[in-house]
Amino acid sequence: MNGEGRTLHRQVEAEDAGSRLDKWLTTHLDTTRSQVKRCIEERWVKVNDETVKAGYTLHAGDKVVVRIPEPVSLEAEPQDIPLDVVYEDSDLVVVNKPAGMVVHPAPGHQGGTLVNALLAHCSDLSGIGGRIRPGIVHRLDKDTTGLIVAAKNDRSHRWLADQIRNRTMIRVYVALVSGRLNDDKGVIEGNIGRHPKDRKRMAVVDEGRPARTYYQVKERLARWTLVECTLDTGRTHQIRVHMASIHHPVVGDPLYGSSAGGLHAPHQMLHAQQLRFIHPHGESMQFCVDTPPSFQAVLEKAQSSP
Repeated sequence: MNGEGRTLHRQVEAEDAGSRLDKWLTTHLDTTRSQVKRCIEERWVKVNDETVKAGYTLHAGDKVVVRIPEPVSLEAEPQDIPLDVVYEDSDLVVVNKPAGMVVHPAPGHQGGTLVNALLAHCSDLSGIGGRIRPGIVHRLDKDTTGLIVAAKNDRSHRWLADQIRNRTMIRVYVALVSGRLNDDKGVIEGNIGRHPKDRKRMAVVDEGRPARTYYQVKERLARWTLVECTLDTGRTHQIRVHMASIHHPVVGDPLYGSSAGGLHAPHQMLHAQQLRFIHPHGESMQFCVDTPPSFQAVLEKAQSSP
């Protein structure tokens, strides 16, 4: 969002006392639930001159001020960008995404995204994601490499989305993390939500959404560990947040990393290596791609470090 937008002032009436702030805003303001959520997360909503959380309980007489910036007009356009297509048929396409590629247009990234490339490669993407995210069933962070599947029609989109929702689509990542993990395998559980002080980051917070990550050590190095992570849930930045929460951040992660033990990485060392799901026609599909040369080069430096 950008521009001046508009600022709205409302006072809570007695009959609305006890309501949650987010639900009250959605009902009483001429805006959408997604805008309300964004405004609260961005701290553009104040109650009695103080920023509060979405679940704040309103009281009669509370003065609510909300700033709603003008929305940026976004619509994905086809762009002739090379794609590493791993598999494709009339229902879906599986791509090996490179580092540095954003999945879909967003403020600050209106072009050069995976969606722009897909629209040029195949015009028959599902419409469920709208004009900005056509065909997008799940996402990878900008600097995470590896496998992502997009749907070419609405039936396939719903089919694949149901597998993510039911946790039957298997997504396995490989990551190089700082420090040496003691346990050969484990599970990290912790609710993930917006960081209370830094809106660009996620964090393990009580009010977040439940999240679970399984990990298994693949190789222990001098000051790092190569791990395989399997998602049970798929929250924003999940592996990055969970590994950082146990003090083993992903090497090269600009948001959640700390000292990488002197190891320089051009991007975060996180790669979506395996993807398994059931095709809309019923057959089991499994894909696996090697880590990119940039990942391999950093790993080799770590392996040769005393």
